[in-house]
Amino acid sequence: MVVVDRQIGFEQVSRNQIAHSSRAEQFEKLPADQQAKQLQVSVSITRVISYSLPVINLIIFVIIAAVLMGTFNLAAGAAIPFGRALAIVIYGSLPGLIGALLGMISLFAGVDREGFDINNPVATNPAYFMDPASNKFLHHMASALDVFIIWNIVVMGIGFACNSKVKRSTAIVIVAGLYLLYKLVGASLGAAFS
Repeated sequence: MVVVDRQIGFEQVSRNQIAHSSRAEQFEKLPADQQAKQLQVSVSITRVISYSLPVINLIIFVIIAAVLMGTFNLAAGAAIPFGRALAIVIYGSLPGLIGALLGMISLFAGVDREGFDINNPVATNPAYFMDPASNKFLHHMASALDVFIIWNIVVMGIGFACNSKVKRSTAIVIVAGLYLLYKLVGASLGAAFS
């Protein structure tokens, strides 16, 4: 986030987010002073969320670990304690650091400031090549096919398989199925409320 702030700036990130949102037309119709106020609020919110991502990620890891632990213990007959499930989720998400590193490299290499999408900074999924404003549902689902997300799913599936009597392929399918369910619900809600 520090690199994004220095190379792009949160004001430009907010402008890009507004331009790709369903409220872009409404924003353009506002008087200049109201546009400036809304942009300033958006910049403040983006900055706060961006710099609190480490804490937000820990909360997300705890939720994912609880859901996966419950699913494996109840549906697959595993006996995985919460601490071990949390460790599997955290270690399983480490390939995402490579994605973050690639994002920083692309920022230092001089990415287009007006075209930068903070939600999809590197071309690791088909959604990177799509217009986010065109078909929200399809864009959201295409972002699920991210190389690093698939890698995370496989590593988590292997971790749960190694710590239970569940077959490796079954464990990967369970993790992938829950992730796709999450993306499907998120895409449906995003398309419904846009």
